[in-house]
Amino acid sequence: MIPAEHVSSMDFDEFTGTIQHRLELPGTGETVRAIRATLTTLGQRIPAGAAEDLAASLPMEIRWYLTGAVGDHGQRFDWQEFVARVGDIENAEPTDSAYHAQVIVDLVETQVPPSDFRQLRDQLPESEDDENWGKLFELVDAGGWDDTRGT
Repeated sequence: MIPAEHVSSMDFDEFTGTIQHRLELPGTGETVRAIRATLTTLGQRIPAGAAEDLAASLPMEIRWYLTGAVGDHGQRFDWQEFVARVGDIENAEPTDSAYHAQVIVDLVETQVPPSDFRQLRDQLPESEDDENWGKLFELVDAGGWDDTRGT
C-alpha cells in the first residue's frame, strides 16, 4: 500500500518531456524556457523557505529555478504581473504564458507532497478582489491534466 503522502518522482527528462507533450511545444529549448520562466517567477513571489520546500521533490535541474535562480524571494506582485514576467522570460503572449504556468504548476502538484503544495497556495491570495492567484490553480482545481484533453 502506498502512503498518502507518497508522490511519484520524475527525472528531468520525464518532467520536461511531459510538459513538452502537454504544451505541444516544438522542442526541449522552448519547454525548458517555459518551465524556467514559470518556476523562477513563482520563486520570486514566495518566501525562500516555501520555495525550498516546493523544490525539494522536483528534479534537481528544475529545483534550481525555484531557488538558486531567484535573487529576491518574497516579492509582492499579483497574477497579472506574474503572467507578464513569465511572458517576458518566455517570450510568449500573456494568454500562452498563463496557460503554460497552469500546466507546469499542475505537474508540480503531482510531484510534491500535498503539505508543500498547500503551503504554496497559502502564500498566494486567490480571491479576485485581492491578487487573483486562483487562476494559477485552475487546472489543478479542475482535477488536473487528463491525456484525453485535446485542442
